[in-house]
Order: sequence, then structure tokens, then C-alpha cells
Amino acid sequence: MEVFLAQPRGFCAGVVRAIEIVERALEKYGPPVYVRHEIVHNKYVVESLKKKGAVFVEDLSEVPPKAVTVFSAHGVARSVEEEAAARDLPVLNATCPLVTKVHNQGKRYISKGRALILIGHAGHPEVEGTMGQVPGPVLLVQSVEDVAELTLPVDTPVAYITQTTLSVDDTRDIIGALQAKFTDIQGPDIRDICYATQNRQSAVRDLSKLVDVILVVGAANSSNSNRLREIGTEVGVASYLIADGNELNPDWLKDAKAVGITAGASAPEVLVDDVIEALRRIGPVSVSVLPGREENIEFRLPAELTVG
Repeated sequence: MEVFLAQPRGFCAGVVRAIEIVERALEKYGPPVYVRHEIVHNKYVVESLKKKGAVFVEDLSEVPPKAVTVFSAHGVARSVEEEAAARDLPVLNATCPLVTKVHNQGKRYISKGRALILIGHAGHPEVEGTMGQVPGPVLLVQSVEDVAELTLPVDTPVAYITQTTLSVDDTRDIIGALQAKFTDIQGPDIRDICYATQNRQSAVRDLSKLVDVILVVGAANSSNSNRLREIGTEVGVASYLIADGNELNPDWLKDAKAVGITAGASAPEVLVDDVIEALRRIGPVSVSVLPGREENIEFRLPAELTVG
């Protein structure tokens, strides 16, 4: 069986930064370090950090007084920042800089008096954080159908921002619907969707041309991993989201001569290796990496954690 690995796949710069913030905080301050929400959406990563002394909580009320606290890569609402400040918690903010960029865009549009529309998935931590960062009402749309149901007058000055981990194609359609509905609209170019999201989606499209089955390594609650599986399915290739090799179903591979593997931006390469080993237990495989875009982006760590 031929196995093709998508390139790029796995960790993006924002995820690398977030994990490093927790690890460096543990080294500098010693355990426990408290993390609000999963630092990134991957069980393996979370469990690995737990073993080193990280404690994951969903609410700041679970954090003891004066305990070092990390905000996850998805970002948090202003109310969470204010609660941490009121309790005098030492905070390290691991919000992805590209998510912070979206927050700043939203604030700028609101300051100009525009009605703000957020394209994203209801309930996702990034969406909740973004809606909670913008000082004004935010209308959430998840689909072209949602756009049709907006009741704002068509000449309302509006602006849109987007969740960073969406399907580029779906987002393009929603932006098109917004531009068709409103006469005075501003918003970022589609290119403003996170570079890593776009690159991984593009790589899956390239992968789909060569394989009979696509395995996406990632967590069930990972938005960008789910989009990768959806893209494979949309182009007609049987595609499955799996956390690791234990979830591989041999029945998926019947009659498959070529299998493609990619990984969501929060999935470490060790899990890709685990899936390859699971394939090897079924039969002999040859593994090759597709050519793809090289990613050399690095984001700076908070000043408190940098040496010197």
C-alpha cells in the first residue's frame, strides 16, 4: 500500500507557541500551572502537559489565588481577562497572534460605527472569545442561509471578520452572500483566514488527487481538523478523522491502493507516526511525502518567558 503524507500538516506556529508557553511556564514557575480551556484541541497534547504539571480548567473560579494562569490559543473574552485581573492572577496569554489580529479588526470596525458580522461556528472557543473581545454587538453567521436571514437594512454600514479555522471555500461563499446583500460592506480578504488553515486545506486537495482514502489525524473537537475531513469528502474521497492509530478501521482500507494522511494544526507528528504504524500492522506500506508549501513562521513568546 502506498501512503502519501500531505505537506504541510500538523502543528502550526500558533500551536507551537501555545504549547511552548505552558512548558516554559512550568520550567520557570514550577507546577502546577493552570490553563483555561484545552491549550489546543488535542487530547495527546493536553495529557502530555498534564503529566508535566499543567492543570486544565474551564473556569477561572477553579484557579487558586496567585496561581500562574495561561489563556489558551483560542483566545478569551474581555470578561475573562477582567476576572483574572480582579483576582490578581499572573496571566500568560497564549492566544494565537492571528486570532488577536481578528480581535483587533473587529474592534476597529466597531469603532468606525459599522455593524459587525462574525463568520464562524457557534460555541467554538475562538468565536466566544472574539465576540467577547469586541466592544459592541456581533452578529454570528455560520452559512449562506444565515446571511439571508439577517434583518439589517441593506444600506447599513457593515463589516465582517472570520474565525481563523474555517473552510476557505465555505467562507468565500458566505462573504459573497454578504457582499451581494449589503451595499456598504468592508472586511478582510479571504487570504486573512489563517495561513496554516489555508495551506493544510490546499494540501488535502492535492492529496485527494492521488489516493483512495484520506486519514485526517486530529481531535473530534478540532475545527480545522474537521474542515480537512470535510474537504476530502467533498471532492469524493472517503475521508476519516482519527485521533491516533488505535482508531484506524481496517474496513476503510478495503480495495485501497493508496492512502493519504494529513494532520490538523493541533495534532503532533508523533500521532501521524502512530497511524503509519497501525497501517503497517495491516500490511506492508511505502511512505512518501508530497511536495508542498514550506512554513517558516515563528511567533514570539511573552516577554516574561524569554531568556534574559
